[in-house]
Amino acid sequence: MLRSLLVLLLLLAAPARAQDAFTDALRGLGGNFQSQAEAVEKLGALGDPRALPLLQALAEGRLAKTADGTVQLREGDAGEPVRINNRVRVALRGALGRLQLLSPVEAERAAAADGLFRSRSPENILLLEDALGRESSPAVRERMALALAASRLAAPQEGVKRQGILVLAEGGSALARGLLLEARAAHPALAPEIDAAIAAIDRRLMLKTAAETAFQGLSLGSILLLAALGLAVTFGVMGVINMAHGEMVMLGAYTTVMVQEALRGIPALAPLSLPLSVPAAFLVTAAVGVALERGLIRHLYGRPLETLLMTFGVGMIIQQAVRLIFGAQNREVLSPAWMQGTLSLPGGIEITQNRLWIILFALAVLGITIAAIRFTRFGLEMRAVVQNRRIAATMGIRTGRVDAMTFAFGSGIAGMAGVAVSQIDNVSPNLGTGYIIDSFMVVVFGGVGSLAGTMIGAFTLGIVNKMLEPWAGAVLAKIAVLVGIMLFIQRRPKGLFALKGRAAEQ
Repeated sequence: MLRSLLVLLLLLAAPARAQDAFTDALRGLGGNFQSQAEAVEKLGALGDPRALPLLQALAEGRLAKTADGTVQLREGDAGEPVRINNRVRVALRGALGRLQLLSPVEAERAAAADGLFRSRSPENILLLEDALGRESSPAVRERMALALAASRLAAPQEGVKRQGILVLAEGGSALARGLLLEARAAHPALAPEIDAAIAAIDRRLMLKTAAETAFQGLSLGSILLLAALGLAVTFGVMGVINMAHGEMVMLGAYTTVMVQEALRGIPALAPLSLPLSVPAAFLVTAAVGVALERGLIRHLYGRPLETLLMTFGVGMIIQQAVRLIFGAQNREVLSPAWMQGTLSLPGGIEITQNRLWIILFALAVLGITIAAIRFTRFGLEMRAVVQNRRIAATMGIRTGRVDAMTFAFGSGIAGMAGVAVSQIDNVSPNLGTGYIIDSFMVVVFGGVGSLAGTMIGAFTLGIVNKMLEPWAGAVLAKIAVLVGIMLFIQRRPKGLFALKGRAAEQ
């Protein structure tokens, strides 16, 4: 009742001439399908904002016909609903699109542009040109330009059609390509211009696909970098083949779950749960790493096979312990608002914000690791032990303490990797299993003990893997990468960046 009264007030407040045109068009909504379609087209052409709620009600079946043939907004089940057919629905799409172009809401203007693109009527050209000149949103402008090009293609003049072809070629979207393919069959005389436009779009799409594949490869590479960085430290410095390294990644992910659960009831800290998980995961996994090194590994130095088997067993124990504590089901980690959604780059390239943040996080962790090794006393002692353990011990360096701190440092980095992995993968007791083999591949390919090699190796393997996936599939792509690394190691056994000097002779 209130909405009907509002429509009546709008009618009374309108100028007389506009009111007559609007009222005449309104009467046709209660007639037959032919009259309805004509009335809808007239209401859309008037550009009167009062028509928008009425046409939306008609499209949704909320418009009722009264006994005298007039129409009004339907309240509940009262009144006979106005029925429409497909021709009226087509007219409604175009009319609603024209009216919604004037909306102050960006989403409605975008939806209007999409509706006009589907209707493809030359009557929309002037309206779209005017709306395009006033539009400030780049995303909506792109949709309006596509709708304008589609409307120009429907015009009878060949010059106007060519304008539409040029705009579609500049847009470079798959939707524009499909529209041009339809136009080529309908307008053989314009085939050369259309073929040139399609070729230009294919080039743009190829570049867009290459850019998105490169980003996906960098994203995968950043995960491999985070997972392999701690292993590069422990394996390169201590020579320990730690098969429980994947479980350190898993413990970091579960630490993220625990921090999020603990802060869920504190509204002020809940949005900071992910940043706070980073130091928490580092400390938890570093403590586990110290306990593992002091309790077991230090007794097995120089015995790589026994160390491998022992850490493999420890990894299974950690997995089972996590199953008993947290259960076998997957746990959910919510992403903060600033990591959600996609980011549109020039050229129509869409990248997910969570993966972009993970790439930046991986580079930041790499920078911190390099700084810790290069510019701290701990890093100096670590490098001394790598070069010559006996001489370092005679100089007063406590090599056992350095070993424990190094293992803790590498395990802590793996824990921080788990925080990042929790944003893109399921948190489960088996989480780390899928990363241990990839981590060793990265370390061996890049060069044992080389952080620069670890970074280049991780990003190289990530990009190559993503390039192969469209043709070979995920499993065969991994197999191909593994075979490629095996062939590479045959030629360069020490990897891309081999250690030089006394460290290489150990």
